[in-house]
Amino acid sequence: MEDSRKILENYFGYDEFREGQEAIIENILQGRDSIGIMPTGAGKSICYQVPAMMLKGVTVVISPLISLMKDQVQSLIQADIPSAFINSSLSAEGYDDVFRRAKSGDFKILYVAPERLSAPDWQKLTETLEISMVTVDEAHCISQWGQDFRPSYTDIPDFINGLEERPVVSAFTATATARVRDDIERQLALENPFTMLTGFDRPNLYYEVRKPKNKLSELMKLLSSRKDRSGIIYCSTRKNVEEVCEALIGSGYDATRYHAGLSDRERRANQEDFQYDRKSVMVATNAFGMGIDKSDVGFVIHYNMPKNPESYYQEAGRAGRDGSPADCILLYSGQDVRTNQFLIEKSLESNPDLSPAVRASLMKKDMELLARMTFYATTTDCLRGYILKYFGEKAEIYCGNCGSCNTEFEEVDVTIESQKIISCIVRMANWDQTYGRAYGKNMIADVLRGSSAEKVLQAGFDRLSTYGIMEDVPKKRIIEIIDCLNRKGFIRITEDKYPVVGLTPKYKEIIGGETSLTIKLPKIEERKEVIPAHKKAEEGPTSTELFGRLKILRRELADAAGVPAFVIFSDATLRDMCRILPRNEEEFLEVSGVGTAKLERYGKAFIAAIAEPIA
Repeated sequence: MEDSRKILENYFGYDEFREGQEAIIENILQGRDSIGIMPTGAGKSICYQVPAMMLKGVTVVISPLISLMKDQVQSLIQADIPSAFINSSLSAEGYDDVFRRAKSGDFKILYVAPERLSAPDWQKLTETLEISMVTVDEAHCISQWGQDFRPSYTDIPDFINGLEERPVVSAFTATATARVRDDIERQLALENPFTMLTGFDRPNLYYEVRKPKNKLSELMKLLSSRKDRSGIIYCSTRKNVEEVCEALIGSGYDATRYHAGLSDRERRANQEDFQYDRKSVMVATNAFGMGIDKSDVGFVIHYNMPKNPESYYQEAGRAGRDGSPADCILLYSGQDVRTNQFLIEKSLESNPDLSPAVRASLMKKDMELLARMTFYATTTDCLRGYILKYFGEKAEIYCGNCGSCNTEFEEVDVTIESQKIISCIVRMANWDQTYGRAYGKNMIADVLRGSSAEKVLQAGFDRLSTYGIMEDVPKKRIIEIIDCLNRKGFIRITEDKYPVVGLTPKYKEIIGGETSLTIKLPKIEERKEVIPAHKKAEEGPTSTELFGRLKILRRELADAAGVPAFVIFSDATLRDMCRILPRNEEEFLEVSGVGTAKLERYGKAFIAAIAEPIA
């Protein structure tokens, strides 16, 4: 039997395992249950696909989405690994064919949706199979503490227990806090599992938060420098998806859309257009993306802020899966917080199976996560560091590859301003104590700036001693200081539908002068346009002209094979061809991502294209 490194080289075209892969594979081959917490693009699929080729019988991979199964199986077949999927996209004839071939032992890897585990025909099929391993992909879906809990995942333990002989069980996810990891282990009843946590850092991703006055104009500006890249734009509502997609098409972009309000047929067609590069930009709600195996996504732009850091990390992580530099940009406004609060409340209200106590608990948890996401969107600290610390990892103060680290900041002492703000909060609360009311950030800022708005005058706040004491300070600056006071724990902002500002005992440290407060603010108001990550990557050995020629050839071969272009070769593999410039088959095998099967299929065509002189 070939060892794991030979499998990796011959079928997948890689000389070395990435961090954590070999250890997981070794433990699986020794029959030990395993958990892999590895960021998107770290090669989780290799961790079960390689041992699947070495174990007897078949590996069953439980996967949440049809699109993921299809992409994975297409890639495996291209590498000469016998695989198939069972889901609702199969015709009756195709369904029968897969069942017949599975019974005959034709497959090494069989993908199945969790909803199908309790189906009688599937259970009858598994009685005839020698199942050596069950792999649970997107394993965080089994945990109610995860961001994508799916009730169908709770059927997995019963399926495993119902097998005549218990196979080794492996579970993989890109997003899991310590609490979710423990829940995965408990829910799946893993036996003394080997756990591999490779870290959440993805150095190839550039993170940035922008707070534009006009999001659509800012989006157009971002896309104008990324016209040659494939990307995803996430919106929080169907209405935003429709408006943004229509605007992009009207501006000449090859854009398409995806949300739950479309028919199944249109969603599938639009997703295929994006997968097969017929459309370069996908505008979508978070209904799009889990399991999308498109490796050449060059940017992910969030038009609206997601509900929690896990969702943001997972969605942004769909960029740069092949290891190429990619951009993850969030366009933030205060309205995003209110929209998410509304969506959280509606989602919980619409679930009749939740008891009032459970609903209240989930509401509290979701609002806490929303607050953490809002801190990310408003912090001036290193964005990569914020993400890593959220997932429990240590992080450097400066990463050099995020919007905060690449913006020239100055430390500004805002102690005096903070004292004025807190004094205003105290006086507004005391003035209106008969009604026991508190107010939001905007109202406080309006009073401090001496606004003559009707709501301010009607409340009588123009008679407060703090009225107008910050009239020369921009409202945006006052709100930034309020956000900073909230992050530092001197005040608190509620997580209600209409958040209001209150004090904590710590506020006395500011008022009494015991503590000073400094915040980082950009030295310049207008941010310089950041060079897209992929433009930086093109500086060096990669010939832009040759790279373009190879992409055209890849597109032609993909069309002929009826598969997405990245299934033939990833962008990273094409760049490695440009670096190595292979002249024969032996040298072509040295390219990262080229195995023997792909050498036989595509080697001659690419070697010939590389040999052509560049004009």
